[in-house]
Amino acid sequence: MRKTLYIIGLSTFVFSCTSQQNVKKNTYKPKTPITQAKPKVQTTPPVAPKPKVVSDRGVDFFTTNIADPTKNDNTISYGSIVSAKPGGYKVVKTYFPAVAQNFRQRYLILHYTALADDKSITVLTQQAVSAHYLVNNTGDNEIYQLVDENKRAYHAGVSSWRNDKNLNDSSIGIEIVNTGYTTDAAGKRTFAPFSDDQVKKVAALVKDIVARYQIQPTYVLAHSDIAPTRKQDPGPMFPWKKLYDEYQIGMWYDEAAKQTYLEAAQADITARYNESSFIFLVQTSLQKFGYGLEPSGTWDDATKKTIEAFQYHFRPQNYDGIMDAETWATLQALNQKYPVK
Repeated sequence: MRKTLYIIGLSTFVFSCTSQQNVKKNTYKPKTPITQAKPKVQTTPPVAPKPKVVSDRGVDFFTTNIADPTKNDNTISYGSIVSAKPGGYKVVKTYFPAVAQNFRQRYLILHYTALADDKSITVLTQQAVSAHYLVNNTGDNEIYQLVDENKRAYHAGVSSWRNDKNLNDSSIGIEIVNTGYTTDAAGKRTFAPFSDDQVKKVAALVKDIVARYQIQPTYVLAHSDIAPTRKQDPGPMFPWKKLYDEYQIGMWYDEAAKQTYLEAAQADITARYNESSFIFLVQTSLQKFGYGLEPSGTWDDATKKTIEAFQYHFRPQNYDGIMDAETWATLQALNQKYPVK
């Protein structure tokens, strides 16, 4: 009996040890080495060095654009860089220029002087009116500069176009020697023509300014456009279409677009001319294009003068200030071509 119990106990012990060994064998997992991911190295593309500010006899210049022209930004200095000189401190151009900048000059405004050459020079240089440039009528190749382009000239006066007012602040003014107009007994104005030499000078000058300051076609304007209730210059004899066709300057409508509006425009004039809703529509269309006109729903004096200014620029064959079908179709074609952005 004792021998039997001994054999049973020994068997149980052997089985128990074998089971524990099997458990240990089954649960053992070899350690795997932990490898840490290598950090990604951020590489920045090399930055092109900025062109240097150029100094000449103590005056600094920067004549390379490094800004984004698609945003109408421009870092070019047309002239010397004007800097402060604070007492006891040194202004340095270590980080010059910042790319977020553009030109003050957004508009180009054309005028006539209503005076002869000599009188024009005297008035524009010695009195409380000025322009950046004066185009003479003496047949030479000279254009007179009267005001630094970086400074305000006193040429626009009370003025507006689209969302901007007081356009002296943001424009370059060009005066053209021309005697203006005479008025007959019936009050009709007859305007003096511009010589071919003057037109060529104006075209070359405007082309240069527009290209340098990236001035948009919708911002090349007549004085009468920005102040229609006060001014008539440069008047209906100024060849806006010639400048557009031959020099790609300023605005003009597409004839095909005008023709698509003409039939409906004629119906409007015939059937709705004195309806306040139609007058209001005309006024808001002039305002939408850019003129500083407050809609009233009546053919008031401000509306008549604004239509007249529009006709000086875009329909010079008839500038009576009355909205006819051709003027109405032309206005709609222009609003289609040059929408406010």
